[in-house]
Amino acid sequence: MSRADNPEILAFGEAMTLFAAEAPGDLAEVERFTRGIAGADTNVAIGLARLGFHVGWLSRVGDDSFGRFIRRMLESEGLDCRHLVRDPEHATGLVFKARTEDGSDPHVEYVRRGSAASHLSPADAGAVDFAAVRHLHATGIPPALSDTARALSEHMLERARKAGASISFDPNLRPSLWPSEREMCDTLNDLAARADWVLPGLAEGRRLTGLDSAHDIAGFYLERGARAVIVKLGPEGSYYRSHTESFTVEGVKVDKVVDTVGAGDGFAVGVVSALLDGLSPHAALRRGNLIGAEAVQVPGDMEGLPHRGRLQQLESALPTLD
Repeated sequence: MSRADNPEILAFGEAMTLFAAEAPGDLAEVERFTRGIAGADTNVAIGLARLGFHVGWLSRVGDDSFGRFIRRMLESEGLDCRHLVRDPEHATGLVFKARTEDGSDPHVEYVRRGSAASHLSPADAGAVDFAAVRHLHATGIPPALSDTARALSEHMLERARKAGASISFDPNLRPSLWPSEREMCDTLNDLAARADWVLPGLAEGRRLTGLDSAHDIAGFYLERGARAVIVKLGPEGSYYRSHTESFTVEGVKVDKVVDTVGAGDGFAVGVVSALLDGLSPHAALRRGNLIGAEAVQVPGDMEGLPHRGRLQQLESALPTLD
């Protein structure tokens, strides 16, 4: 296989089979669920693939029906799954999500302890041609799964940086998966320092750095090696700071918030895709705000992520940038 056939963007992490409640209420009372896939890393990978990028997915799934379902769904979205390992010893992770009607964060429950993806390790990246990778997207979820998955995260960022690929890092905090707050903060801040673009939410940044303002949070990561920091501000938009400029881009208003899960992943899709398209940081944040707004208007984690044609329609309706 030639280098030209290799994915230009690489993402890794845990994909889980999602069971989303069809009706609101306590999960204990729900009778019917819609099956899909879930995972912050896969949301971003799918979003970038929908925009026409050749995206590779590195992970492990169980040798079970849920693992086969995930592979089929990811490949149907255009992801290159050559680095998706079928693990005969461990099961695919599952997630159950309640349905809300008021725009609040839905309750979720996981069945993922000891999952196939928690057994990821640097050996799973042995066949990756990092010289062919243009960009690596990473989150704080894999290093929370296990010591070996943490070692994989460190390996992926180190190899991508040495190969000259750009790196984006979204902390995606999952405090319940970590042994301690200090270990979570130290590990994720170390990984963020190895990335070019760091994308924390405001609350995440405050928790990780102990600083309050988006400006100071961004400065924390810039001092440690990041090229630019983009802080998600929720409905208010987003904040950008590099070593040479800083600004805020107002959020995109929506008529109704249906499901907030995946909004941050949609934002990451917008920012990363725009920067890889060669657009300005201001245009990148505007696209991030736009896709994040699309994501919250539909049920499901990634159903609102647009294809390139839809994105062009949405962007054409926005005011012209100065």
